[in-house]
Amino acid sequence: MSQTTTENALATPVGITLERYIMRMQAEFPYATGELSQLLHDITLAGKIVNRAGLLRITGAMGEQNVQGEAQQKLDVEANIRFIRALTNGGEACAVLSEENEEIIQTGNDNGKYVVAIDPLDGSSNIDVNVSIGTIFGIYRRVSRIGGPARKEDFLQGGRAQIAAGYILYGSSTMLVNTTGHGVTGFTYENALGEFFLSHPDIKIPQHGPVFSCNEGNWFDYPEFVRTYLTTCKKRRLTARYVGSLVADYHRNLFTGGIYFYPPTVDKSGGMAVTGADVVLDVPPTADLHQRAPLFVGSADLVKELQAVAAA
Repeated sequence: MSQTTTENALATPVGITLERYIMRMQAEFPYATGELSQLLHDITLAGKIVNRAGLLRITGAMGEQNVQGEAQQKLDVEANIRFIRALTNGGEACAVLSEENEEIIQTGNDNGKYVVAIDPLDGSSNIDVNVSIGTIFGIYRRVSRIGGPARKEDFLQGGRAQIAAGYILYGSSTMLVNTTGHGVTGFTYENALGEFFLSHPDIKIPQHGPVFSCNEGNWFDYPEFVRTYLTTCKKRRLTARYVGSLVADYHRNLFTGGIYFYPPTVDKSGGMAVTGADVVLDVPPTADLHQRAPLFVGSADLVKELQAVAAA
């Protein structure tokens, strides 16, 4: 390599890391303190380890079920351990609520101001066939007394009380997509440097889209308004795309436009209480830490059409 080529390469910026981005934006993000930056660092650190674990092919079933009645995979357990350990060692989270554990996990950081709700590995049934999977998380400021253990009410604040939320997608590239209430940003993992770099500074989902995503195998368990709207999607020749991992399906639709369905079915506890006309962030929490609710998310035009059908 010539001296000029070397100098040009060194002059090229490598980009903005996640930590640097949070520090620069603290003036705009009221909760983007060093503590929140540390929390996101802890989450991404565990994500890096899970990403590598997937590359090392930690596959196969454990023979157990999680609290949702889903078969646990080995990587489910590995991911759960890594995220709990990272959030415990980071010191900012006083507790973690994981889909893989029935009860709240106290980290011992009783002076921590935050709690984290997490699905360590969404779509784990796809692990053995090398399909994209992900991690989903939400961060809350605790409402219980600082200095003591976290309590149920710290997690049962409702969606609008979250100060940050996002997901990590493990696919052809590894991405972190998150929000602190001021738009949505995407960071792509650079394996050689071991860092997440800002790659999508202001993600906007298209107003309309060509895709609908749902498990049509549950057709006869869906309420009438969902079947009516799905029939409309087919008549308009929208394309069916369904991976079976929320992170993968939502991520695709976020960039290309479309709508994702996770409708109420007869086997979802409390699911029928949400009609499809409600806003997910306003779903009232119940006493159940592992409450389930239907989800319809995607391009605004498509979601509004669905809401109109549900309200009819």
